[in-house]
Amino acid sequence: MIKLFLLIGIINGFLAVALGAFGAHGLEGKLSAKMIATWEKAVTYQMFHTTALLVTGLLLMKTTQTSIVSAGWFFLAGIILFSGSLYIYSTTSIKTFAMITPIGGLAFLIGWVILGYAVVKHIG
Repeated sequence: MIKLFLLIGIINGFLAVALGAFGAHGLEGKLSAKMIATWEKAVTYQMFHTTALLVTGLLLMKTTQTSIVSAGWFFLAGIILFSGSLYIYSTTSIKTFAMITPIGGLAFLIGWVILGYAVVKHIG
């Protein structure tokens, strides 16, 4: 699991940088300022939670608590649902995708709560 979460974090870090560059250069002039800002918010949250995935992998080097693993899966689900829905929404303007975003935000929050609990309970 250590290697898995570190690799998932690394892949998401790469994707966040690539998608950020694509948004700044490839979408410039093609999307409204509001939709570019939405794209940038997706990139920002993906990168923040990429860091959380890497921390999850590092914490698993110290303990193999299933709560830490659960937190990592919630962070990944949040990236897919939150950032993924914003990427699609910003390029299509289909509001259905924007309605998925809060579910991803909830996944992020759950991941942070679980991670906090695991650290308090299991990291000495």
